[in-house]
Amino acid sequence: MNKRLIGTLGVAVIALAGWYWTQGQPTKDPVSASAAGTSSAVSAAPMVEVMVPAEFSTQAGQGETYYNAVCASCHGADAAGQDGIAPPLVHRIYEPSHHGDAAFFLAARNGVRAHHWKFGNMPPVPQALTEAELGAIVAYVRELQRANGIN
Repeated sequence: MNKRLIGTLGVAVIALAGWYWTQGQPTKDPVSASAAGTSSAVSAAPMVEVMVPAEFSTQAGQGETYYNAVCASCHGADAAGQDGIAPPLVHRIYEPSHHGDAAFFLAARNGVRAHHWKFGNMPPVPQALTEAELGAIVAYVRELQRANGIN
C-alpha cells in the first residue's frame, strides 16, 4: 500500500479514537467562568515568552482576531498560556508532529481530556466556529509556533 495512504488512515483512526474517547466523559473544569464563554475574564501570568512575527499571513491575521475573541481568555495573549488557567499553545507539546491540526479542531469541537497538563479537562468551545474560522485560528497558532522555533 501507499505509505501516504497508510499514514492518512493512521491519523484518521487516531483522531476518531480521540473523539470517541471524549464522548460521554464528565468534564472537570477548574477553569474560570471565562472558559464557559462569559465575559468575566481572568488574567494570570503568561507561562511562556512568545516572539510575535512582524507580519502574519492573511489567514493567520484573521485567525488572530478569532483567537483573541474565543481562545485568549483561557490560553492567554499570543497563545502564551496562563499560569493556573490553561496551557500555552506555543509549546513543543503542540508541534505539528505531536498534535496535528485535526487535534485543534477536535479539541475546540469536543473538548479534550487532560493528558499533558494539570489544568483539568478542556471543555468544548461554547461559541460556534466555522471550519474556516477554526482553520484560521490554527494557522495563527502555527505561525506563532514557527516564529518561536516550533516546527
